[in-house]
Amino acid sequence: MRRTGLALGVLLAGCVAWFPARAELSIDITQGVADPVPIAIVPFQKATLADGGFDVAAVVQRDLEGSGRFRAMARSKMTSLPTQAATVQAAEWKAAGNDYVAVGRVQADANGQLGVECDLVNVITGQLLGGRHISATATSLRNAAHQIADFIYEKITGTRGAFATRIAYVSVEGKAPAERYQLIVADADGENPRIILDSRLPIMSPAWSPDGQWLAYVSFENRVAAIYLQRLRTGERRQISARAGVNGAPAFSPDGTQLALTLSGSAGNLDIYLLQLATQQLTRLTDDPAVDTEPAWTADGKSLYFTSDRAGSPQIYRLDIASRKIQRITFGNPYNARPRLSPDGRQLAYMTQDGSNYRIAVLDLASGTQRVLSKGSQDEAPSFAPNGATLIYAGREAGKGTLATISVDGLVSQRLHSDLGAVREPVWGPFQ
Repeated sequence: MRRTGLALGVLLAGCVAWFPARAELSIDITQGVADPVPIAIVPFQKATLADGGFDVAAVVQRDLEGSGRFRAMARSKMTSLPTQAATVQAAEWKAAGNDYVAVGRVQADANGQLGVECDLVNVITGQLLGGRHISATATSLRNAAHQIADFIYEKITGTRGAFATRIAYVSVEGKAPAERYQLIVADADGENPRIILDSRLPIMSPAWSPDGQWLAYVSFENRVAAIYLQRLRTGERRQISARAGVNGAPAFSPDGTQLALTLSGSAGNLDIYLLQLATQQLTRLTDDPAVDTEPAWTADGKSLYFTSDRAGSPQIYRLDIASRKIQRITFGNPYNARPRLSPDGRQLAYMTQDGSNYRIAVLDLASGTQRVLSKGSQDEAPSFAPNGATLIYAGREAGKGTLATISVDGLVSQRLHSDLGAVREPVWGPFQ
């Protein structure tokens, strides 16, 4: 493998793209809570022509039902269609079996902008729980609908919603040696996918910057492993590491100024390094004959979790960056790898060997209690939603790579799959 230099350079590579993907992920709810919250999402009053006929309420309903925690009333059973809280007859909706009703409006202003408004009513008590107003355009109404769903979800469950966030993942179409790899960014529900990189050679390990503006990833487009940064809005792209040997597993620091990454050098031994993005200064953090890889930051930027086989099998360790002190975190199972920390720092998700299967587990760092959440045979690559309530991960179904989500309490799960190819290596983006 050749060294291509350390300077940050913008590369206008022919394989870079930013256009709609040919297919969206479809979602199947595989498990929900036993007693979902009954709610009516009344069709929103529309702004004639200005909103392009977009059905905001339908997206809100899909988000809430897709969470596995809500049961929405069918529109065909609605006997009235109020658009403001003042016209909601609470007794009528309560008698129909609802606990809550959401009503709303899409209105055009003189500047051609759209205002999306929603009121949420508790029909058990008759209380207005609150309202939300979002400024949008005709092209951003889907995101506005996700924000309305976030508002309703938080008001009822007490947990911030993550419907208006994004995921990134790798799609693989075709069979070797004619495979095509695509790095895709989509809404959290799999809709609105955009291809940001298309290549005949592997793409791996996408990672979000803390502000959600950049993705880091590994590309083999020049037939050697190299790490790139790409700005999503503009497509600006920078090669930041193409050193001899392995360049892998990039992870942004919480302040976005550094990457933790795995390098092997010409000697071939994998260790964890820090790379200052502004100066390209490289600092080695581990120096062990074992394989040290897959770094994940703590929220304060002072420590890293990583995978190492220094004890004879892959296990997870914690490294204090200042002191270089290393502490083993996982025990018991012969294989624990790919650590990812929850946003509140209390739980660690990772891939674990469970009998003859590989599944997603969560470790409570305070108590040391491990819970195996997923039920597949080849589950890997967990990533927390920014609210910490859900994990997305990669699995296999009928021999094909799929994505799945599961709530951290294990009560709600979904399967996301593509009709065009296998999907893998998901990573959930931050709040915008």
